[in-house]
Amino acid sequence: MIITLTANPSIDRTVTLAEPLRRGAVHRATTATSHPGGKGVNVARVITSAGENAVAVLPGNPSEPLLQALTESGIAHHAIMHPGAARVNLTVTEPDGTTTKINEPGAALLPEQLDALATSLRDLAASATWVVLSGSLPPGVPDRWYAELVARLRTGPAKIAVDTSDGPLRALASEFDTAAPDLIKPNAEELGQLTDTDGIELERAAERGDPYPTARAARSLIERGGPQTVLATLGAAGAVLVTPTGAWHATTPPIAPRSTVGAGDSSLAGYLLADLENAGPADRLAMAVAYGSAAAALPGTALPSPHHTNPSAVTVTALTSVLGSS
Repeated sequence: MIITLTANPSIDRTVTLAEPLRRGAVHRATTATSHPGGKGVNVARVITSAGENAVAVLPGNPSEPLLQALTESGIAHHAIMHPGAARVNLTVTEPDGTTTKINEPGAALLPEQLDALATSLRDLAASATWVVLSGSLPPGVPDRWYAELVARLRTGPAKIAVDTSDGPLRALASEFDTAAPDLIKPNAEELGQLTDTDGIELERAAERGDPYPTARAARSLIERGGPQTVLATLGAAGAVLVTPTGAWHATTPPIAPRSTVGAGDSSLAGYLLADLENAGPADRLAMAVAYGSAAAALPGTALPSPHHTNPSAVTVTALTSVLGSS
């Protein structure tokens, strides 16, 4: 069982253009799709489509489209009653795969609703393999809330993964001594936020065939008492996985990107699916990159199922000089 938390869920609406986006111009979409969204919801969608058990925990209103869409999609969920409507996130995709996102801030949560979400997570985690805390926090929720949740959940049997950014990510890192999750999944920019490095340059270096700066940055988080595992996604340059005993870089053959929506969430889901199969770190990384690449090749807010992926096409290289271990 994998439990995901999405404190700031959404309806993700994607419109696809037949021409490049021009600011100030009038465009007509060739297609438009809507799906239940938010990073934790996306992870649950991918896990469920692979035939594994997942439960999405989120605030929601039974009378509005988000929970209805989850039910119609067959996504198991546990909703904390919230009177507001889910935000709508708009994504515009262009023919070359360029993606422009406009995300609404979401509705604020009351302290009693935060407590109810935390209690639900604790109860469900008692029978879970992983708990995933994912995405942004709604307005008014303290940045350190993820750190509080991790500290509470660390006493249970489930492993904890966190995928967030900006204030909540920095707040979590500042409390690694008491709230280090088992896994974090930053992209290059987020890894840069945590390590005072240039995230853009980390990704560019990997694109030039040098993933070592990313691996060293990820390794520094583990050495300072942070997570035991860092899965750093690098867009077209693949991903780097660092554990206390090794570091690996994975790439996949070039694809024609259609939308980057959910690619990082799919990477995390792929990693977790491989972990459920007791795969080794190199195979977990290969599965993560296979799922992330598959997501980028799909249109709109579509997310990959196993038949979209090809882990055998992923090339994994051990970065032995980072840790002196293969």
